[in-house]
Amino acid sequence: MKIFSSIPDFPSETKTILTIGTFDGVHLGHSVILNRLNAITEKTKMQSVLLTFFPHPRHVLQKTDQDMKLINTLDEKKLLLEKSGLNNLVVQEFTKEFSRIQSANFVRDYLVEKLNLHTLVIGYDHHFGRNREGSIKELTVLSEIYGFNIEMISPQIFEDVAVSSTKIRKLLEKGEIEQANHYLGYTFFIFGKVIRGNAIGKTIGFPTANIEIENKWKLYPAEGVYAVQVILEERTYKGMMNIGNRPTVEGDKKTLEVHLLDFSEDIYEKQLQIKFIKKIREEKKFENLDALKQQLIIDKNKVEHLIG
Repeated sequence: MKIFSSIPDFPSETKTILTIGTFDGVHLGHSVILNRLNAITEKTKMQSVLLTFFPHPRHVLQKTDQDMKLINTLDEKKLLLEKSGLNNLVVQEFTKEFSRIQSANFVRDYLVEKLNLHTLVIGYDHHFGRNREGSIKELTVLSEIYGFNIEMISPQIFEDVAVSSTKIRKLLEKGEIEQANHYLGYTFFIFGKVIRGNAIGKTIGFPTANIEIENKWKLYPAEGVYAVQVILEERTYKGMMNIGNRPTVEGDKKTLEVHLLDFSEDIYEKQLQIKFIKKIREEKKFENLDALKQQLIIDKNKVEHLIG
């Protein structure tokens, strides 16, 4: 997959089969669009293109949405799309100036002229251009003027629930990991760097790695204890992760801590990928560290059983 940092950077010699969207989560609904995109590309021998935007438009345009978290960082999105069979990813910087482009001008100047559009594959409710004024109806008119095809994808339904990034975010925010993973089509994950903590876990036989997530918009699940898989330098370990304020030791801020089962190496400053399997309990305050240790033994047995 080739990656371009703006629409003008894309070489427009070859006709393209194009889709547009933020694609946060690259979930099952997105997969249907991408699979159709790839099928048309293979049939026509053209180039598949996903046009996406960074930062997220809502972070740029809506001050009330500055705290909206995203399922994927841009790097995570690239990693997932790399596996989809997509030929080209165009990441257009989203600014207030860019948002003011009228829908008809956007189609003519960017999609047709710059991206050499042949077929546009989009969701049934797609809107675009200034104030999201562009609609399927307008796209149909423009397709006749500029000579491109439109293929509309209906909402993807799984167990009578339409898959959307918003619904998956809400599931993660409630700690409903298994359902979120079902709609994602893969195991939700985070990347983080191991930083130094207060090493209390080590004193009770459960050393933890404190995780720092640098991207301020990255979503992570609700507070609680989770069964996880931890990937470190291409090796996978079972683990249990606590997200919360550590009330037993009077913690005063939210932290992300992971204990790797049957592991004792020094991994400060290392980068970990953590995959969330299931929430196993809520975070709670224990009477003392001995009581906490007994609960952690129970948690470890649950993780061993869940992950195998």
